[in-house]
Amino acid sequence: MDDLSKVFKAYDIRGIYGSEIDEDLAWKIGFASGQFLRSLLQGYDRGQTNANRLVVGRDMRPHSPSLADNLIEGILSSGLSCVDIGLCDTPMIYFAVNHLGACGGIQVTASHNPIEYNGFKISGQKARPIGEDTGLKEIRHIVSTIRRMPAVEKDKKAEQMDLWSEYRKHVMQFLKLARPLKVAVDASNGMAGKMMPEIFDATDLEITPLNYELGSGFAHPPNPLVDANLEEVRSAVRKGKFDFGICFDGDADRCMFVDENGEIVRCDIITAMLARHFLKLYPASTVVYDLRSSRVVAEEISAAGGTPRRERVGHAFMKKAMADAHAIFGGELSGHFYFRDNYNADSGAIIFATVASIVSSRETPFSELVAPLKRYAPSGEINFRIEDKTGKMKELAEKFADGKIDHLDGVTVQYDDWWFNVRPSNTEPFLRLNLEAKDKAMLKDKLAEIQNLLGEPVEE
Repeated sequence: MDDLSKVFKAYDIRGIYGSEIDEDLAWKIGFASGQFLRSLLQGYDRGQTNANRLVVGRDMRPHSPSLADNLIEGILSSGLSCVDIGLCDTPMIYFAVNHLGACGGIQVTASHNPIEYNGFKISGQKARPIGEDTGLKEIRHIVSTIRRMPAVEKDKKAEQMDLWSEYRKHVMQFLKLARPLKVAVDASNGMAGKMMPEIFDATDLEITPLNYELGSGFAHPPNPLVDANLEEVRSAVRKGKFDFGICFDGDADRCMFVDENGEIVRCDIITAMLARHFLKLYPASTVVYDLRSSRVVAEEISAAGGTPRRERVGHAFMKKAMADAHAIFGGELSGHFYFRDNYNADSGAIIFATVASIVSSRETPFSELVAPLKRYAPSGEINFRIEDKTGKMKELAEKFADGKIDHLDGVTVQYDDWWFNVRPSNTEPFLRLNLEAKDKAMLKDKLAEIQNLLGEPVEE
């Protein structure tokens, strides 16, 4: 595990188990995270809080238990106490950190990556994300300088805690069903297979489970942003009489919806729909959205009397924007949805509960609820392999200098009837294009124009 740059990403730590991620590294990450989070506790009143405790959870991957055990041993060796909440979805960690008043939390997971991967998502106090610029660099430095110490005293162990009852009560605040619903849920053999029955079994939701089995691999890759991975839930919805379907990623913090006809509903359309819902409950609030989102999002927020706030892509930026603006809700094109009343954190369970509540409150089918929001033609995110990413973005800005340009995240160029954003990958020689136009004909023309400068699209 000498080359830490391979596994320390912008927002988390991830790699192939055995060759890039192993138990020794897990111990070091536990120890380093403990040291770093302890350093943030200066002046904190530990007598009235549990701030000297760090929460640990894990996903269903076969190597997650041993990685979690070694992670916990490292945390205990750092001088912090540890609460082990066991098998859980990543958003449950965010809940646990806030519910317990802990100094942070670590989820052992590789999210949507294949089964041979694993990793660690680290949060600080109030479940604030620990990313490259908010502590991950420091943790990586500590990891690079330490050697594993002998095991801690046998009487020093993590406290085992079952928080499912408390977590369920928290999520249930968002579920207000006006009528029973029939829903198809694809857990992608990930943590939604545990979370969904724990939280939603005793409700008026008639749920047809797909791929709930844990620990035996994935029936399809656990990434709902890839259309091919939605085929099972789309097929189930088309064959049955469902109100809607949903597919979760591996750690159940992201999801994609399909309507009653099995048609995919883009996440920015969900953001626009939910913006009106929350602004009716909390008038004149701010709603945050990432800059890849359709113009319909800002239009719907403004029409409902809210304040739209456009933000950079990434949960660290979204959560900070939520806190800074005291926003009621936020949504990303990637399937992350954020809630003020969930500590500004994202949650697959809560977005499911909220969408179910909205659909149940209307006699109108889901497809008709979102139809007025599909008034523009989107490209979806398209990747291009570009070695000189900075140079190419500068070239694009010069080429389209007659448009309204900003550099919030990459380069965005806006015209009255179309716009595009090109932003760089954090880790790969890719530029990512999102383009939207007033209709499909213009979308086709503008995509061709941009591709003349970027080349042929590639799969990442």
